[in-house]
Amino acid sequence: GTKYIIHPNKFLSGGPGKDGIPSIDNPKFIPAGKADWLSNEELGLGIVYKNEAKFYPFRILVYHEIVNDFVHNDPILVTYCPLCFTGIAFIREIDNRPVEYGVSGKLYNSELVMYDRKTDSYWPQTLGKAVLGPSTGKTIKKIPTDTVKWGDWKKVHSNTKVLSRDTGFIRNYDGSNPYGKKGDFTDINLQFPLENKDSRLNAYEIVYGIEMNGKFKAYKKSDLEKQIKIEDIFGGEKIIIEFNKDLKSAKSHKQSGEQIVTDTLFWFAWAAFHPDTELYTIPKT
Repeated sequence: GTKYIIHPNKFLSGGPGKDGIPSIDNPKFIPAGKADWLSNEELGLGIVYKNEAKFYPFRILVYHEIVNDFVHNDPILVTYCPLCFTGIAFIREIDNRPVEYGVSGKLYNSELVMYDRKTDSYWPQTLGKAVLGPSTGKTIKKIPTDTVKWGDWKKVHSNTKVLSRDTGFIRNYDGSNPYGKKGDFTDINLQFPLENKDSRLNAYEIVYGIEMNGKFKAYKKSDLEKQIKIEDIFGGEKIIIEFNKDLKSAKSHKQSGEQIVTDTLFWFAWAAFHPDTELYTIPKT
């Protein structure tokens, strides 16, 4: 029979079929100065990998959700799920070989389910793990990203490259949001069934989620904006979460300095995948 961790019946059709939302497989890039079509307020995913800075505007990703990229010859997978506000990047290797990913057309917990073009297995984005098909149980490694406004990103990373609108597809990348208000990728009016609903926060509150030794914890973006730096003991380790005031984005690390990948996403999506997640609250003084 088919190998699975998540039962095939749990995957729901999002509307378009397999590759109906087409991945960008030959991305082109332009220098920051040429991206005059991006306003400073525009959100996207920023990545610094091996000292190379790249910015992937949500206005492009909203129509593709996946970019199969290379950075310094390393195969990088850039993913964005508009319904969950999750921008996540990975090293796209299975058994140390580069593999392309595409959009399966299925959703799980209202989130993008990717498939790999080698074994045709299903990979829910947040998990970075194959849960149905021959690769079940295999994982791809996340790399740090920032969900940021273009104006903040280019101030900090003036040498950044920007994903070009020349994607090989005819799309009007004018800032339209097919799921909500134009130009506002935090405004989403579509949600699919969830495995777990958690009323501790508003469903669309933006949180930073981290995993430590098999445990999960969420930190409200609004708390970090107030605190700037949170020191916490979690999963048996001392960790530090810092809000970068220039980027308006959070990064986490262990006391040793080792970076912890931090997911930025809507609360409902984090809680749906991690029903036992802890939630940080600012200590009462």
